[in-house]
Amino acid sequence: MSPLTDTILMIRPIRFRMNEQTAVNNFFQTQTDLLPNTVNAKAQKEFDDFVVKLRAVGIRVLVVQDTEDPDTPDSIFPNNWISFHENGDVALYPMFAENRRLERREAILEQVEAEGFSIENIVDYTAAETENIFLEGTGSMVLDRENRKVYCALSPRADEDLLIEFCEDFEYTPVIFTAYQTVNNQRLPIYHTNVMMALGDRFAVVCLDAIDDKKEKKNFVEHLKQDNKEIIAITEAQMHQFAGNMLQVKNTEGKPYLAMSEAAYKSLTAIQIKSLEKYSSLLHTHLETIESCGGGSARCMMAEVFLPKK
Repeated sequence: MSPLTDTILMIRPIRFRMNEQTAVNNFFQTQTDLLPNTVNAKAQKEFDDFVVKLRAVGIRVLVVQDTEDPDTPDSIFPNNWISFHENGDVALYPMFAENRRLERREAILEQVEAEGFSIENIVDYTAAETENIFLEGTGSMVLDRENRKVYCALSPRADEDLLIEFCEDFEYTPVIFTAYQTVNNQRLPIYHTNVMMALGDRFAVVCLDAIDDKKEKKNFVEHLKQDNKEIIAITEAQMHQFAGNMLQVKNTEGKPYLAMSEAAYKSLTAIQIKSLEKYSSLLHTHLETIESCGGGSARCMMAEVFLPKK
């Protein structure tokens, strides 16, 4: 199967703002003095511009409008609560922040089906929330769908036992490690794997400096090399510009694109850009408000749709 999709689901925000419930362990979020309405309007513009850029190159974007009620400040990041699989399975994930659990709406699945996709089966992990156990979708797990591996940095939002359960259900091999960032001179766990690494069909963009344990780092690198991925290493400073938060997709004609934010693109060196351009055209877009208030970037905004067509 192709590891790349030509269809992505994106949720257009209606009450986007800095989510106080996620800020406790998402150290990429920063406080702003802007009024909530201004923040939301800026986020909507960034979202709309991104969708236009994706569609302009032939990537299919299913846009769902968020609703006023319930209040979901992070709805713009759907990849944390849902993933779509080529056998028709949909997985629903347990979320750390209580107000993020409200993002899971039946109507969104209905809209995906209305676009001609077939949902066969729902694999629901959300009951784990009652035990304060979390696994936040393709934020916590970076899936190599072709080689059936899951890269996962353990954190308060990525539970090891639940990850193993996912791997058994979906037939993936887990590659488990812990990734850290420096916050006020302390090494603290990175909240989501997909901010420190992005996996392409033949490459991996990775902040190796985030993996402190030598054994874990060696195992991690060995898995990537086994699958012939060129490792493009980024620094921790580049990771903070969301250079690890990219997603490779393809257009309807099969041409690959690597989507990222302007900040991520600007942080890359000429050599890194050249390495990435061997595999994909680079598509970058301005996401400053979404990145600073939401603590997530381009990758977080896209839920890949791999479902079979009806």
